[in-house]
Amino acid sequence: MAKAIHMMVRVLDEERSLAFYRKAFGLEVAERLDFDSFTLVYLRNAENDFEVELTVNKDRSEPYSLGDGYGHIAFCVDNLDYEHKRFEAEGLAPEDIKEFFVEGKLLARFFFVTDPDGYRIEMLERHGRYQ
Repeated sequence: MAKAIHMMVRVLDEERSLAFYRKAFGLEVAERLDFDSFTLVYLRNAENDFEVELTVNKDRSEPYSLGDGYGHIAFCVDNLDYEHKRFEAEGLAPEDIKEFFVEGKLLARFFFVTDPDGYRIEMLERHGRYQ
């Protein structure tokens, strides 16, 4: 059976992106591979081995166009209210917490935050299918 191992986003400023993902999600560099025209930076935390891969193209000076195809990546936490306050204190500008119901039952509590390159990231409270 296939196992998800990473997702990749192209970023303009490596240091700015590293600072964001460290502050927001506690992700640290697992490996950094430097090539002539690009750098790959794999980020992970102690929670699991799924990684966020940052691709930094060295000849790029203009922000990437995200188009209308990118959706989001999601992380889950035990205490969404705490994390929302922490994001605010870190200056990460989280959106408001929302609740999503299906047939009158709570499906999810969540908020979104946007990384320095415009990628939206969902933060979900551990509940039901979101573990």
